[in-house]
Amino acid sequence: MNVEQMKAVLREILTKTDLTPCVVGHRGVGKTAGIIQLCRDLGRRYVPLRLGQMEVGDLVGIPYRDEDVMHWSRPCWWPTDIDPETVIHCDELNRAQQEDTLQAIFQFVEPPAEGKRRALHVHKLHPKHKVVVTINPPDGTYQVATLDRALIDRMVMLYVETDYHCWAGYAAARELDPGVRHFLAANSAFLASQGSPLQMDAEPTERGWEMVSILRKNCRFPKDLEMEIHAGIVGTEAAIAFLRWCADNARRPVTAAEVLNGWDDVCNRLEAQRDDMQAVTMGDMVTTLAADPTLTREQEENLVRYIDILPRDMRFGLVKSLLRIPSIAQALSRDDYDAVVLDAIRQISADAR
Repeated sequence: MNVEQMKAVLREILTKTDLTPCVVGHRGVGKTAGIIQLCRDLGRRYVPLRLGQMEVGDLVGIPYRDEDVMHWSRPCWWPTDIDPETVIHCDELNRAQQEDTLQAIFQFVEPPAEGKRRALHVHKLHPKHKVVVTINPPDGTYQVATLDRALIDRMVMLYVETDYHCWAGYAAARELDPGVRHFLAANSAFLASQGSPLQMDAEPTERGWEMVSILRKNCRFPKDLEMEIHAGIVGTEAAIAFLRWCADNARRPVTAAEVLNGWDDVCNRLEAQRDDMQAVTMGDMVTTLAADPTLTREQEENLVRYIDILPRDMRFGLVKSLLRIPSIAQALSRDDYDAVVLDAIRQISADAR
């Protein structure tokens, strides 16, 4: 992806999740500048940490004693709960010169567990503050350390490459020298060397699939970037297989079981279904509930949500069929569902006269 695409992806991840994106790119491609621009666009404070210049004490603070208890002072860069929303940029992660510095930052780049705060030693970060990482690829052309597999597994790897058209827009906005801009317009090969391939061989793991799930539930990425983003988490082979499965799955009608048990996962597909596919889902719903009409309260609510998104004529037809199943008819007659099913019931009553 180019820098503009990187900014769009980072915007989604940083504003809608607690995941940690790691931007991988060759020198000068615009990783840091893009992050600073994004912070400016979002109105967020920008705090850079050049990890290649830092020691453990710079990260966790200096220890001090209060009577018989040891404490650690808060580092000067650490944003407090009352500070404005901040993006902490862990730059040069794989340039950390000391092994203990890399071990110290390991905890900080890990996304917080559900209901917990991101932490660094004894310090807890308010959820409004976010973390982003940038590195150069370990391809032999940079003096960098090879990152531990467990560390890579905790981040969303995003690969940024040189793109002339993206740079040209940036150069025009910054009013760079016309001679430079015109020369590169005619000789874009001189903009930057692409260098070696950036992929760092992500592999599928349970944590990786959970991160993919979080992104799919909370973020909206351009279709042409989905493959690249998922590949940076679970690897290219797994990402290809998964997206192919999703595409194949999207072309078949939604089942009754999916409607009743996984509404959030299929509601968008249901709304987009053609009428002929919708008819298949409706038929499956009637058949399923006739065979086993026992529903939990959540399944009842999902059924009513489905009825609600149907066109009026289809809604009428489905409700008419469902009212022939006594326990389902009793469920649909609840006052809570009047706004959705009452119109269909009135129409059925009118037709019976």
